[in-house]
Amino acid sequence: MKRFASLVLVWMLAGILNAKPSNIILMYADNIGYGDLGCYGNIGIKTPRIDQVAAEGARCTDFYVVSSTCTVSRGALLTGRHAARNGLVKQLGPEENWHGIGLPHRERILPQYLKEAGYGTACFGKWNIGFAKGSRPTERGFDEFFGCRSGNIHYFAHTYHGEYDMFLGTEPHKVEGYSTDLFADATCDHIRQQAKGAKPFFIYLPFNAPHYVSSINMKPGEKPEWQVPGKFLERYGWPADEKNEKRRYFAVLTALDDAVGRVLDTLDEQGLRENTLVMFISDMGAILRPTHGFNAASNSPFRDGAPSMYEGSIRVPALFRWPGRIKAGVESKAVLTHLDVLPLCLNAASVTAPKDRILDGRDPLAALNGDAPSPHPFIVSQLGTAIALREGRWKIVRQSAGAPWELYDLESNAIESFNLAAKRPKDLERLVALHAKWEQDVQRDASPPERYVPGKQ
Repeated sequence: MKRFASLVLVWMLAGILNAKPSNIILMYADNIGYGDLGCYGNIGIKTPRIDQVAAEGARCTDFYVVSSTCTVSRGALLTGRHAARNGLVKQLGPEENWHGIGLPHRERILPQYLKEAGYGTACFGKWNIGFAKGSRPTERGFDEFFGCRSGNIHYFAHTYHGEYDMFLGTEPHKVEGYSTDLFADATCDHIRQQAKGAKPFFIYLPFNAPHYVSSINMKPGEKPEWQVPGKFLERYGWPADEKNEKRRYFAVLTALDDAVGRVLDTLDEQGLRENTLVMFISDMGAILRPTHGFNAASNSPFRDGAPSMYEGSIRVPALFRWPGRIKAGVESKAVLTHLDVLPLCLNAASVTAPKDRILDGRDPLAALNGDAPSPHPFIVSQLGTAIALREGRWKIVRQSAGAPWELYDLESNAIESFNLAAKRPKDLERLVALHAKWEQDVQRDASPPERYVPGKQ
């Protein structure tokens, strides 16, 4: 019996070692609040397919982004390096989105590592990190790109600040349809194509949903509102022309959920479920300003929203499904960040981490399974001079350079309603010093930010 068990163990190990590298699908949603999904406690919303990913994998409760704005979040995700290190430290404006370098060319992003390992690579959705020559997706490691250069495009007209913004490769591409569906359908078509070949594949699916569409992207005379096909309102029993903005927002999320479901179904149809790592993450918390969607979204139970440094802005939904590698139904309470996505993907591809640059992310696999604590002694989130640092239960926050530091005990007060700075000055002093040391350390191997000069890039 012992000999049989040993043979089985050897066979299993051999199977793991000889297994084909995993396919990878990284879905990055745009401004979903912590309290916006069924699997995070929202009982009024219909997100069964996103909830399915949580049920079949790991749902993170303490997952952070290191900056609370779209551009900076994406640069950090794709490099595995903090914005202070990768040089993309601010939100790109319209001209910079269209013609700027954005993320410095010295930086390497995830598809470049995976392509060198034999992966097919594709991006379908929102880019938002620079579109100058040399900065476009197909020049930074992606074999294929279909999506928008910029940010919160019109979901149907696909315009951004008055300019049509859908591209195929590096050229404008006229297409009709709801952007959420277009990006998901392109992903499904690509999965079917890749299933016929021998290569593993990586798909980056950065939805522009559920970002609110600002008035600058509306057609003349068009009222700003959450944009969604009427059929998703009708799923709730509401009229297709429903005017209530919170109901419209719920429908936008259900439309996104439907798109996620089609991607999952396509993996199943092609027999790829078991060898595919699927991730669903929000790029930051919901923006709760009246000008950004009538306060329809929710970061419950946390304080405030993007772009602040409170929990509602930087603690986000994050789900990971990887059959055989991540246990089903896990609730991971480890402190993790989107910087950890790149190391996890390198693990899935059996790629050694680079030696020529510092990665701030750490492989989170053991922590996702609940088998290890956070791989980070502390984490830092930053946008301009607004800063947050979390070390275990303790968190310091400064909302601007001139503002006083605040101290919170997230274990007893996750909603950050009791500032302990005056009561625990030694803890505050220690954490402020830790941040100062981090600021010095992060300058090692840092890329200087690119300055946009019109007509020069």
